Amino acid sequence: MKLLHSIFCVSVASGLAAIFIYAVGVSNLGDGTNHSPEDLRALLSLRSHFQKCVSANGLGLRADRGQDVCMIVMEFPRDTVPKWKDPTTGKLEGLSYDLNLCEAIATWEQVRNSTCILTREFIDALPNGWEDYAWRRINKGVLLNNCKNRTLCMEKLSLVLPNRPPYVPRQFDRCAVIGNSGDLLKTKFGQEIDSYDAVIRENGAPIENFTEYVGTKSTFRLLNRGSAKALDKVAELYDKGKEVLIVKTTIHDIMNKMIREIPISNPVYLMVGASFGSAAKGTGLKALEFALSTCETVDMYGFTVDPGYKEWTRYFSESRKGHTPLQGRAYYQMMECLGLIRIHSPMRSDPNRIVKWLPSRSLVTAARIASEKLLR
Repeated sequence: MKLLHSIFCVSVASGLAAIFIYAVGVSNLGDGTNHSPEDLRALLSLRSHFQKCVSANGLGLRADRGQDVCMIVMEFPRDTVPKWKDPTTGKLEGLSYDLNLCEAIATWEQVRNSTCILTREFIDALPNGWEDYAWRRINKGVLLNNCKNRTLCMEKLSLVLPNRPPYVPRQFDRCAVIGNSGDLLKTKFGQEIDSYDAVIRENGAPIENFTEYVGTKSTFRLLNRGSAKALDKVAELYDKGKEVLIVKTTIHDIMNKMIREIPISNPVYLMVGASFGSAAKGTGLKALEFALSTCETVDMYGFTVDPGYKEWTRYFSESRKGHTPLQGRAYYQMMECLGLIRIHSPMRSDPNRIVKWLPSRSLVTAARIASEKLLR
């Protein structure tokens, strides 16, 4: 218990550092003139490896130099036809995206050494954690008067708030994160997916009737607001064991009622994690974040990452409006070329595929140290 407690303290500090690093953002980034020679060499080498990696593995994507040593511009081929429109502006998504390698490598390293499960100790460790934070994790928490009645807040959170982290960094060796893309029906990944130590699924994605494509194993399931409100239906999706259900939003009275009265015997937790700005906010990225905080290696399946998409589809239902597929594809390719994940898709279906031009661990470490200096 003392060891776990120590790990948690490190995790809390790391998690807060990740959020702080991101919040500082690019304000301290320059053109490289103020860096030490060693730091500049590491960042330039990382950028060079990254550009070659994207060229070799990105299926047409190109990584161009940005405005400074940290920035990269991910460019899609000119003949790419965007399909997704911003619902607010009506504009089609763009063909180029600015990404900050320093920001990414520093923040994701913090995620790798943090817990993503909300705990009572996490709230207690925050300055004014109950008054300033806890009520935000409760649906209609604004009505709780900043948790001045802590007993009431604790009662609402009690069923999903462990005292200490139930999982620690790198607890699992090999993990697979399974998205919901219709691309899954193009390749029979099922047996391959079942070979992982842990499998993370999303929302209400079914297994039954699709096992040859998506496998049968399910260890964790990450839920958005809509799926969390149908907690009883989600809990019935996997009849071979008890999935751990992780809610990325807030606890709702209807969820507490279902857990108590049905009852739902699956472990249910709330997720806490770093902020990634506008890079990608969907359940898929949060599932990858949880996996990277819990697993040694992470592979992803069922994300729309191949060129030539025509519409956003799910493997188990009709077409529907979705997220920004080109922006997501650029961001996930960045993650692969930083050595965070490995992508599996119809066009990358070889289980033994080697990601070319990956930066070495020593280079990543040197670039991370340089990045953290810039982002202080």
